Parts: sequence; structure tokens; C-alpha cells
Amino acid sequence: MSEHDRQGPGETSGTANFGVQQYGGQSTVANQAIGPNARAVAGRITVHAPGDGQRRAQVEQLIQLVERLLEEHRAALPDQEAPRVELRRLREELEEGEPEPGVVRRALTRLAAFAEPAAPLAAAVAELTRAVGGF
Repeated sequence: MSEHDRQGPGETSGTANFGVQQYGGQSTVANQAIGPNARAVAGRITVHAPGDGQRRAQVEQLIQLVERLLEEHRAALPDQEAPRVELRRLREELEEGEPEPGVVRRALTRLAAFAEPAAPLAAAVAELTRAVGGF
């Protein structure tokens, strides 16, 4: 029996399990176990949230993808100009220092409705919506 196995509840060794730790923009998740004599054995997992610059670059790439798909699937869209207007409105709002959540949400909702007839476009708008969710 190892020293770790002989420890009682609440006792820790040099490799203590501290569960979830949050430091600024970084989250660290270690093994977790709950209950008497519970034990979690696995490697340590660390998740880093993307920085603001990374998130903005990802959103810009997705906006460019949506623009390209709007052009490619133009024939499938009942209104060719309105989606471009919404995308322009979304881009302008996101470029503001503090984007207005209501404006962003409305633009994304309208853009999703316009994109619905073209599956690749709808998927790109859904991915854009997920990426923008961090703003």
C-alpha cells in the first residue's frame, strides 16, 4: 500500500487535487473525486481561454467566411441584400469599444434567419454566433 493510499480523508500529499482553479483568464482543471475514499487518477488537464486578440481574429475570419458564402449561395437566398446589411451592422457593432449585446444578438438572429435556406451558410452563421458569444 502506497503512502497516498494510507492517507485519511482531508489529508493531502505533494500532489494534492485542487479541483478547478481560476486565475484571471486562465482555468486549470485537475482531477476531481467526491465522497469518502474517493480517488481520481488521470493526467492534469489545463484549458486556456482564447485571448481577446485571438477571439477577435476568429470572429473576423468567420465574418469573412459568411461574406464568401453569401456570395456563393446568393441564388438560394430570397433576399440578397438584407443579409449583407446585417453582417455589416454586426461588424460595425463588434468594432465598437463595448458592443451593445442587444444589437449584436438581433443582428445574429436576423442573419441566421436569412441564412437558413443555404445549409453551409447557416452552419457558418451558427459558428459565428458561438464565437461572438464571448464578447
